Amino acid sequence: MSSPHTPSPAPNATVIPIGRRSAMTGLPCSVVLIAIGAAGIFGIIMVATGNQKGEATVAGFVGLGIAVALGVVGITLFMGFLANRRSRILIDHTGLWLEEGSRRSVIPWNTLAGVALYWSEFGRNAKVYSLELYPAGPIDRDHPHLWTLVRDEEPLHPGLPRLRHRVTLSAPTQRPVVEAVRSHVPQIWLGESRRAAGHVGRPDVSGHRQRTRNRTP
Repeated sequence: MSSPHTPSPAPNATVIPIGRRSAMTGLPCSVVLIAIGAAGIFGIIMVATGNQKGEATVAGFVGLGIAVALGVVGITLFMGFLANRRSRILIDHTGLWLEEGSRRSVIPWNTLAGVALYWSEFGRNAKVYSLELYPAGPIDRDHPHLWTLVRDEEPLHPGLPRLRHRVTLSAPTQRPVVEAVRSHVPQIWLGESRRAAGHVGRPDVSGHRQRTRNRTP
């Protein structure tokens, strides 16, 4: 997706941090899960050494196993939130740039047929937003960095393709992103559209694995 003529965003690009907010909420939750896992491991050690209080039961072993599993989930989430805490979107005259740690990818404006904002209800008082980037031609649905953004769904308008990139946004970040996009490429802006709850969806993980199974690195 990166052009050899634009190896990096312009110095005056609009910068929108997108990983900091999720890290602030996700890291404490993952720490709690890690603590539960640590308690589970401690309980297993106590049982193994015969120092537990009371008699060991099947239910107790199951509980300890669940606690350890939650700890593993917590570690995985912690590493993910930690790695993505500095993720950001940069928007300039060339396109929309995505930076995740040391990885940088760009979706150039000149490859797009349209850009739209989707939103849906999340709970009683919250909303989830996504920026829909419709390509003017084929896209690599298994791009090393961008494949998790690809969605295959009915388009906003009949003339648009099913495959598009979807960038999930929070309430605080969606407005500056929309303003920056509209300032650079108003001619391809398609407006906002309400979707059903849970519209963000998930990437095609199984399909990606099948398609790239025999791909040479």
